[in-house]
Amino acid sequence: MSRSNLGTALVTGASSGIGATYADRLAKRGYDLLLVARDAGRLSALAEKLAKEQGVQVNVLRADLTEKADVRVVEQRLREDETITLLVNNAGVGPKGKLLADDADYLEKMIELNVVAVNRLAVAAAQAFAARGRGAIVNIASVVAFIPEQFNGTYSATKAFVLNLTQGIHAETAEKGVKVQAVLPGLTRTEIFERAGLSTDAFPPSMVMDVTDMVDAALAGLDQGELVTIPSLPDDQDLVALNAARMALRPNLSRDKPAVRYGVAAG
Repeated sequence: MSRSNLGTALVTGASSGIGATYADRLAKRGYDLLLVARDAGRLSALAEKLAKEQGVQVNVLRADLTEKADVRVVEQRLREDETITLLVNNAGVGPKGKLLADDADYLEKMIELNVVAVNRLAVAAAQAFAARGRGAIVNIASVVAFIPEQFNGTYSATKAFVLNLTQGIHAETAEKGVKVQAVLPGLTRTEIFERAGLSTDAFPPSMVMDVTDMVDAALAGLDQGELVTIPSLPDDQDLVALNAARMALRPNLSRDKPAVRYGVAAG
């Protein structure tokens, strides 16, 4: 059982990088934690450290979220454990390089983790939290959702999925006591690059954010009630304008006749 008034935060991909930083920050806020990742050793070490330093209850759940059976275990925990009040849906992998040079099997595994598992857990949390009238879901996307032309197409598509999923969940749960946020980091100094055989050293330092700064900004955005948080965006009105332009398309996205410019509408 959770000992915190805030409840328990379930964090996926918690053994390093963004996930481990969220775990640290949430423990400092007073959340109990359920940490999920493949590396049981690193999870246990982090759990012991946070429990000792912050005085919160920290449990670990070893799971490989590219495996359906493991995803189902985490999903069941979200649905049945009423102490869980926050899901940080962070687990994911990046590309090894450009799409035309990448391995199709690797890209499929990326989709299993970045899309299939994220969707399954987010939906489970949304349904459970809505039924309880309380909870928050943080889905980690990426700014590449907006710029697929400049990055690996499959990876960009997975992050666009996460953004769209978050917006869709918000539309259904906003009146049911569920807070939802999509976090769109830019380049962030974490192990995800090394795992894909890349390095943040290949980019100008001015483009790469420290992971603690990124997570602190994301949590500030959550506190402020942002649906979409882009930690590096200087002027939030740019995002407001983008959403306004998107909504302006809505009346004409589905009509009974093709646009006149195509010359195929019946006279």
